[in-house]
Amino acid sequence: MGPRALVARSGHKKYNIIRSHLPQTPSTSFHTATVFSSTPSLVTVTEEPDVLYQKVSVLVKGHDRAVLDSYEYFATLAAEELGVNISKVYEPGKEIDRLTLLKSVHIFNKHRVQYEMRTHYRCIELSHLTGCTAQVFLEYIQRNLPEGVAMEVTKTTMEKVPDHILEPMWKDHPVDDKPSQ
Repeated sequence: MGPRALVARSGHKKYNIIRSHLPQTPSTSFHTATVFSSTPSLVTVTEEPDVLYQKVSVLVKGHDRAVLDSYEYFATLAAEELGVNISKVYEPGKEIDRLTLLKSVHIFNKHRVQYEMRTHYRCIELSHLTGCTAQVFLEYIQRNLPEGVAMEVTKTTMEKVPDHILEPMWKDHPVDDKPSQ
């Protein structure tokens, strides 16, 4: 054994000796003092309601199917941890683009090379989200998007029906008793 191995081994023994001689104390202690600050709070409260999304559709596309499988697992696990409702996770059909080229400019037409690009898709549909939750979730999964993968997000909002549409139009217009001719 060389001198480097002896130093590493002796350091390991010192660690075990120190660890065995330390007293065992419980590490559960709670600090219950309240702190009063003279600085104003950085949190602002707004009176406007948060946006409600009926459905948020996340379409992820890439060329490697295994990467999309892993990313789908990550996104669904993150949604479950945040308490987001996942309505549907599915895999749309793949898109195949074929490109046929001549092997060389000076070769006959029967000498060709064919290249193929496959694009795989994954769609994750989330339902009944608030604007804050959707923003946090989408930012989190976008920051962890693997290389070579693109994401497309479609949001469907829920909005109040305007008052002028709630009343039927036929109440405003008089009805003619004459039948049409």
